[in-house]
Amino acid sequence: MRIGYLGSGAWGYCLACLLQENGHEVTLWSVEGTILDMLKAGKGHPRLNNYPAPKGMQFTTDLDEALEGKDLIVESVTSAGFRPVLQNVLSRGKLSTPFVITSKGIEQGSGELLCEVAEELIGSTDLIGGLSGPTIAKEVNEKLPASVVATAHDKTVRQMICDAFGNTRFRVYPNADVKGVSFGGAMKNIIAIACGISDGLGYGQNTKAALMTRGLHEIRKLSAVKGCHPETLNGLSGMGDLCVTCLSVHSRNYRFGTLLAKNTSAEEAKKEIGMVVEGAYTAVSACELSKKHGIPIPISEGVYSIIYEGANPKDAVKTLLTRAIKEETL
Repeated sequence: MRIGYLGSGAWGYCLACLLQENGHEVTLWSVEGTILDMLKAGKGHPRLNNYPAPKGMQFTTDLDEALEGKDLIVESVTSAGFRPVLQNVLSRGKLSTPFVITSKGIEQGSGELLCEVAEELIGSTDLIGGLSGPTIAKEVNEKLPASVVATAHDKTVRQMICDAFGNTRFRVYPNADVKGVSFGGAMKNIIAIACGISDGLGYGQNTKAALMTRGLHEIRKLSAVKGCHPETLNGLSGMGDLCVTCLSVHSRNYRFGTLLAKNTSAEEAKKEIGMVVEGAYTAVSACELSKKHGIPIPISEGVYSIIYEGANPKDAVKTLLTRAIKEETL
């Protein structure tokens, strides 16, 4: 297939390389001209140990070039940049090509999942798909085995995504629950920040296991307001993605949390990470949804208080531990 890829962050570049190595013709678009120049020169991506681009991959800052004549469009931009980038795409005419979302987040203000933003702008769900799951870019680039979920309302689009990305080391399972897949991938980043804070404070594995389990409970509770299928959150795009993001030292959300535990300011921590920390963005959206629908999400609220209200991480943990205990209902 001829594929237009939007975004040159670590994850976007990783997936673009995977598609090119699968035999597709990939044109990678980005506003990061310096990175594209490095890739063109064969120097590799600076955020992925200078991993070089596969032979034949094309690079451009011209969006028309990335879109024209393509069989599939894939995006990996930031959650905050998702709406403006898609608006830019649609300003060139009605979309007639399947559009695959790999970004993970919930839009601030509107509370919309990225798939809902796409539906709003495109005016239809027919061409909208997604890819999500427990994946660290570095490990995918190292060709270590991984499993993910491809989602779309249309069965043909789902299969198209599976065929495009799947190979013997990158296993792709179809799942029709577009909102559930999107929601799990967005919310797990907040819990990963909480786990990073916990480890940074030296609280041990028992604490982290509790945070992950109760965090998944929060995700499942809040997912109901989006009409997600709760069983989806037990799968690769829910529990699977939660595990890898909370446990891996390569997770930027987890690392962000460890820095916050040292009383590093959120802005300083973001600068040290050097990449977008999606959990910090989504924490705002999740708390907005929580308040709107009256569904408590104490772990996410604690993360929000540390990032945006200057709460001391130890005080935030104390607040969690002194909450009234209710029967565990799953």
